[in-house]
Amino acid sequence: MIPDPAAHSARSSTRIAPARLRLDRITSRYDDHGQSTLALEDISFDVADGEFVALIGASGSGKSTLLDIISGLFAQTSGEVALDGEMLPLKARLGRTAYMRQRDLLLPWRSALDNAALALEVHGMSRRDAREIAAQRFPEFGLAGFERAYPAQLSGGMRQRVAFLRTVLADRPLLLLDEPFGALDALNRVALQTWLLDLWERERRAVLLVTHDLDEAIFLADRVVVFSPRPGRVVHVEPIDLPRPRSREIVTTPQFLAHRAVLLDALGLLQTGGAA
Repeated sequence: MIPDPAAHSARSSTRIAPARLRLDRITSRYDDHGQSTLALEDISFDVADGEFVALIGASGSGKSTLLDIISGLFAQTSGEVALDGEMLPLKARLGRTAYMRQRDLLLPWRSALDNAALALEVHGMSRRDAREIAAQRFPEFGLAGFERAYPAQLSGGMRQRVAFLRTVLADRPLLLLDEPFGALDALNRVALQTWLLDLWERERRAVLLVTHDLDEAIFLADRVVVFSPRPGRVVHVEPIDLPRPRSREIVTTPQFLAHRAVLLDALGLLQTGGAA
């Protein structure tokens, strides 16, 4: 039986304060060849300061649409988005979050260093100063020695590290990550999950991660929010009570597997025999 998401939401709102993000009854419709399509319905949850929240659900359930709404790229039909306690209209949300999509979107004509520094340049910093600040963090991101390399010369994992550095350098208190490891092979994906977790432990920024990988969600997050198939609704919120800091060995523990079973049930996969 799937627990009542409203009850989980009420409990979670008192766990950590203040909220970096609060979503209140977000609904989204869009026109598809003259036909109105309901993408999201009555979405309400929050992400607290320093909290890592993962969002999972079937393809087409509106997860990426929600990130677009939060970041100010797409308008909700109804409902409110609050950042740092302030209800903000669409245009006021632009630039208030750091948003990383699945594709790294690196500019092919700029070096790795210049791609990372772009986050600072667009906010008015000189190119020289932006490059200096970005270069200081290259070793921390496993990029030392690749400052002059162009995107075509980098592996998929290295490109994602550059994109992550660019996102972090935007210096926003809320990170929106849309399937950042989705295009990587299994080994690179596992390595970057561990690396991201170490980075988050140091930075402790609020994170909202969209992923299709159930194990990734459990391994990284403090809470996992489950969406129904379209229209996306919150059908379950699972607090992840695994100790931190976490290592890869935790994925074989009974506690990890118990969370996985609950989330499979929430997704409807235990009953249907589907796979995560």
